[in-house]
Parts: sequence; C-alpha cells; structure tokens
Amino acid sequence: MPELPEVEVVRAGLEPAVSGARVLLVDVVDERALTRHDGPAEDFAERLTGRTIAAAVRRGKFLWMPLQPEHEGDRPEALVAHLGMSGQILLGRGRPAAKHRRILIDVQPVGTDRDGTTEPAVELEFVDQRTFGSMAIDAMVPTVDGAPAGFAGHVDVADPDAVWRRSVPQQVSHIARDPLDPAFDDDRFTAIARKRSSGIKRILLDQGVVSGIGNIYADESLWAAKLHYDRPAERLTRADLARLLHEVRSVLRRALEDGGTSFDAQYVNVNGQSGYFSQRLNVYGQQGKPCPRCGTTIVREAFMNRSSHICPVCQPRPRARTR
Repeated sequence: MPELPEVEVVRAGLEPAVSGARVLLVDVVDERALTRHDGPAEDFAERLTGRTIAAAVRRGKFLWMPLQPEHEGDRPEALVAHLGMSGQILLGRGRPAAKHRRILIDVQPVGTDRDGTTEPAVELEFVDQRTFGSMAIDAMVPTVDGAPAGFAGHVDVADPDAVWRRSVPQQVSHIARDPLDPAFDDDRFTAIARKRSSGIKRILLDQGVVSGIGNIYADESLWAAKLHYDRPAERLTRADLARLLHEVRSVLRRALEDGGTSFDAQYVNVNGQSGYFSQRLNVYGQQGKPCPRCGTTIVREAFMNRSSHICPVCQPRPRARTR
C-alpha cells in the first residue's frame, strides 16, 4: 500500500496543475473506480464538470482536491482519491490511454502563455490495475481542532483563510493527523500510546492514532529508534516515544526526498516515474543481510498477516510480563 511519502509525491505533482483549474470533461471508463462515490457515474461526471479545483491536499495516506462552491452558502465538497494498492494519478497532454485507465478528467489550468493564449488542457488520468482504489465527490466537514485539515503546499500561503482549508472530507474525518502535519499533537500521541498494552508497531499502524505510516516506514522507524515491534506501548517512556516520533519524521522526510519507495511499476509520481528510497532501506525487505548498525543478520517475522523486519541485537525482544 502507498504510504505518506508516495501520496505526498503525487499531491505535490498535482498541485501546480490542478490548483485553480477548471474541470472541462469527465469520462468514467470503469465504474468500479467509484465504489466510494454515493451515486452512479453520471452523477459523478455531472457534479464535477465545470467545477474549479482549489488545491491538492493530503492527510496521511489520503488525498483530496477541494472544489470551489458553485453558489454562495453551498456545503463544501471535495474530489477524494483513494489510491488503494495500485492506484496512480498521471498527468499529461494527448498521451496514449494507460492500460488500466479507470477515469479521465480534463482540466484547464490557471494562467496564460506568453503570447496571451490560455494554457492548454491537462489530462488527469486515474489508473488502477487491481481496482481497489477509487475516486468520489464527498461533502466536507470542519476540522475538530479548527486547524488546517492537511498539507496543501504553497496554497497554504496563497489562500490561508479559505473555508476548505479547515474542512476535511467525511471519508477522511476519522483519520488522525500525520507526524509531518504542523498540527500533529505529540502529547496526544504519547498519552494514547502509554495507555495501550499492544505492541508499539500496532500503534504506528493505527490510522486513528497517527496516519501515513504503513509497514515499510514503521519497520524503518522502529529500527532507527532501537525498539522491537512487539514492545508494549504502555511500557515505553516519554523519552522512548519522543525518540520514536523523531525517527518516524526523519524516515518519512528522507523517503520524500527520494520520491517514495517503489518496488515495481505500481508506485509512481504523476509523470510515471518511480521513487528510489528502496535503495536506502535498512531493515524492510533486507532479511538475510547484515544490520547496517551492528552487522547482525536481519530477520523477518510474521506480524498481523504481514511481516516485520528487525535486527535481533539492536531491537531486543521485550521480556515477558511477570504476574
């Protein structure tokens, strides 16, 4: 599944093309891509055509494009994109249709060329091989804390008081903020973690506590913080959790610099290019190789129908509880 860095790479690529752009045409090629939309393909296309996109926003792994209201007093709405396991959003002009194209949206970007003509339309192509991803038009609700709902790049400065800034799609409203969000509350995360007896990796993967972290970056962060994935969260000190959050942010930022992690052609940016953070992974997928820190062989263990990768020396297994 794409995690925060992969989704942020897509958001950053969309931002200059869609911010302030007007939707010219919507073609739903495969209605399975609308599983989270409340209505048929005709409703999706009709409600989106002619609308102006305000920005591209992300919270954790979730991406949405707020739509400017058609009439004063209208409830704010957004075009929400769930990438699922293999979803991609590609941008281009006149490119051949991708093999697994599900939705095509033509947008008219803001601005004019030097000769005074308007910018040509851009094709926004939602591609999804496994059809677990989707698009939907969703109503937006105010953020609980009144802070901006997610990261929106340069638009944060350009339009800081817009209603959409402090509104989040209903489909995303239950998702916690991510560690790179300026409004993320470290104290809240620490308080929740220290009340739970489950292993710390389960906390990192709980999108209701902290968003954007999946299996790859959880393993990398826990290795960096020298914590075993099954260490009970309630037995971690505040210093342990502060160190872990520091390493989580460090890992996510390095992954962003590298364009995310791509193991195959599934995870690409809006230009179809892969990220290369996989070349800097320390433990995830490195079983059988020496730990970069101590030289001990990295091992892979079963965890929640997936795997965890650890160094047995750097990340010692927690001692059993005593009665």
